[in-house]
Amino acid sequence: MEKLTFNLALPVAIGADHAGFEYKEEVISFLEAKGLKVKDFGTHTKDSVDYPDYAHPVATAVEREEAAFGILICGSANGVAITANKHQGIRAAICWGEELSRLTRQHNNANVLCIPARFVDVAVANQMVDVFINTPFEGGRHENRVRKMTCL
Repeated sequence: MEKLTFNLALPVAIGADHAGFEYKEEVISFLEAKGLKVKDFGTHTKDSVDYPDYAHPVATAVEREEAAFGILICGSANGVAITANKHQGIRAAICWGEELSRLTRQHNNANVLCIPARFVDVAVANQMVDVFINTPFEGGRHENRVRKMTCL
């Protein structure tokens, strides 16, 4: 099975659509303040854009092990999560609180955190990111379940 924790020597891949742009900027500042490297896949303005244009590059970076993990932000987080989960080896999870962020790491070995900007405060978003980074996958009884997620 995969590593239990993230390789933080790699950058964090992050992307957002227009609805998540401001949160993306805040989360990048939060990550950089923690001394982490960030690869920003955009968007770089509040202008309306298509979320798959940002979700696919983030998922690809994680899939290719060019990023420690990914963060995707849009209005509901549904679109980016659905898009990212089309990639083999990606386990993108929508979270709206610290406990969900913790559980998706512990039980699902999620490697992409999807944040619904229209439904959480930016402080909660940063807390979820912190929990996501610092929570290892438990393995054990969850390992076989995670293995069964992949379509062959």
